[in-house]
Amino acid sequence: LAPNKHRNTVFIVDEASMIPDTPSDSKLFENGSLLDDLIQFVYSGHQCKLILIGDTAQLPPVRLTLSPALNEHQLQSRFDKDVTVIELDEVVRQVQDSGILVNATDLRNHLDDHLNATFQFQLNSFADIVRLTDGYAIQEAIEEAYSSQGKEETALIVRSNKRANLYNENIRNRILFLENDLAAGDYLMVVKNNYYWLNPKSEAGFIANGDIIEILEIFSFKELYGFRFAEVKIRMTDYPNQKPFETVLLLDTLTAETPSLSYEDGNRLYQEVLKDYAHESSKYKKFLGVKNNTFFNALQVKFSYAITCHKSQGGQWHTVFVEQPYLPSDPDREYFRWLYTAITRAREKLYLIGFKDDFFLD
Repeated sequence: LAPNKHRNTVFIVDEASMIPDTPSDSKLFENGSLLDDLIQFVYSGHQCKLILIGDTAQLPPVRLTLSPALNEHQLQSRFDKDVTVIELDEVVRQVQDSGILVNATDLRNHLDDHLNATFQFQLNSFADIVRLTDGYAIQEAIEEAYSSQGKEETALIVRSNKRANLYNENIRNRILFLENDLAAGDYLMVVKNNYYWLNPKSEAGFIANGDIIEILEIFSFKELYGFRFAEVKIRMTDYPNQKPFETVLLLDTLTAETPSLSYEDGNRLYQEVLKDYAHESSKYKKFLGVKNNTFFNALQVKFSYAITCHKSQGGQWHTVFVEQPYLPSDPDREYFRWLYTAITRAREKLYLIGFKDDFFLD
């Protein structure tokens, strides 16, 4: 863990609902988890303070039932800190007469009320929330969104990576008419933090999990180490002052049904790249060789036209399509947090795909 050399500094962390307090597979965190490392880092500085900002109704970190960084009692008992809680209850992303806002507020109240009542969407005469049931209407609405708002301001949110892959394939083939595995103009989401390609002092600083990139140019495709790669030139859509740059993409994650490269595949890539440095005299030199290998550091990416709700957290789009997930039983708290997170990604227009009749008021 790097030393905190700041003095009398307030650290502000947004989207804190996503910060886990459990160990990750990567063994990346010195104190056991991201939350542990964050607290340790901030409070190791002289008179430093921490403000955690987030929405408790949104999805918690993967495999957790609550957001530990927004849990007052957990922060007090685990880290022995005095915690002050302030709750803002006025939504400002949507206008006041917005159907998105009305339904998001109802859904949040439903969660606060511990699901004691049944939640149903109010469509009324709202122009910004639309139910889609017909396949042709769905395709037409998606085409219209891409035509009027473009790829950067349109998103489709689904429950699983498998569904996202299916939608991405159909959107690329039927709406964007992109037949190749990858094309200039494609929009991708980075699905794992990457610190290799950018100078820490650049505008972005590093390439974060969730960043959207556009492919400007494709130079070559390569098969190496049992994996597929593309050498490309990209731009980062959220950083207008970050100059486009050349990089390498790992293509295997594009259609993987896992959120990013699995631990097993990541280890297999490491072992294969390591063979290139078998001639090095020490383990440390071999490790440095792998660490600085451009293909080992390839960006892990997925198409960003359709994404899972966890991947959408922290983002917002003009137009959002939300598909009703498969429900094996009655909707539970986890489901309604998923739904709340999904519909609040939309600023101006929300389309609901495949929701059954009993999800709507007559």
